[in-house]
Amino acid sequence: MKNKTGIIKSLKKYVSLLVMTLSLGGNMELLAQNEIVPVWTESIPGAKKVNSFIENVEYKDKKPNSISKVITPTLSVFLPEKSNANGTAIIICPGGGYSHLAIAKEGYKVAQWFNSLGVAAFVLKYRLPNDEIMENKIIGPLQDAQESIRLIRRNAEKWNIEQSKIGIMGFSAGGHLAATLSTHYDDKVYSVADNISARPDFSILIYPVISMSDSITHLGSRNNLLGKTPSFFLIEKYSNEKQANSQTPPAFLVHAADDQAVPVENSLDYFKALKKNDIPVELHIYEKGGHGFGMGNKVTNQNWTKTLEKWMLQRNYLNK
Repeated sequence: MKNKTGIIKSLKKYVSLLVMTLSLGGNMELLAQNEIVPVWTESIPGAKKVNSFIENVEYKDKKPNSISKVITPTLSVFLPEKSNANGTAIIICPGGGYSHLAIAKEGYKVAQWFNSLGVAAFVLKYRLPNDEIMENKIIGPLQDAQESIRLIRRNAEKWNIEQSKIGIMGFSAGGHLAATLSTHYDDKVYSVADNISARPDFSILIYPVISMSDSITHLGSRNNLLGKTPSFFLIEKYSNEKQANSQTPPAFLVHAADDQAVPVENSLDYFKALKKNDIPVELHIYEKGGHGFGMGNKVTNQNWTKTLEKWMLQRNYLNK
């Protein structure tokens, strides 16, 4: 009976992974030479099973564009050509106000650009805070981010990655998750079987939500993560500008001064917090650009990626 049960579990896992692959809409030209791996190889910590809760994928031009109601977190693996690989890896956290994931614009497209630099990229489809499927929705995304770093470090040899060259990147609310990992990487939010560190070696934050403070937060992101009436303790704990210390990873930040959704003060305050702790940090503020410009648009500097490339070169992340 035990063998039979094991076989059934293996078949269920195989079918689940097959469905995840097919859910990308047959978009194999986008995911050429890559794979999709589950973040959790065993049970997902703190998960509640709800049969009526089904992941939703919205398509644009027959390709996945936005994902909501994430149940099973995954990493979409984008590997550069071996001859071009430099051993650096980046986990990309798409934004979406902790209500959905803008997975094309702030995920797959960015990953392909990193591959052109020789960087291995992993697009994180993280669980969005939801009381219906989580025992504690506040730590759900952080659990996925921590385990993603550990998973990549465990498989560094397989993916031709150096364990000391793994960064985290986030856009908007994904930037909050990336900054949360950067300041809460040591939080005990689930049971870990080994001693693999979840600390990213660097962070890249693009128009990020940093703070949960009333004056500058993105209220939708805060409501989704902490609830509509969060305690002072929770606001302080997840205002990442207040959690930075001497061990916080170096950061590169991009923001537009006219961002009406996530005020530029989010990036300014994080910059000041890192500078106060003598952490290397670089901030680029553009006069115009609004929010959600992704890799660039017509009104803001379309080449912030070139500036990021120079920063990564300076910090030896693009050297073989």
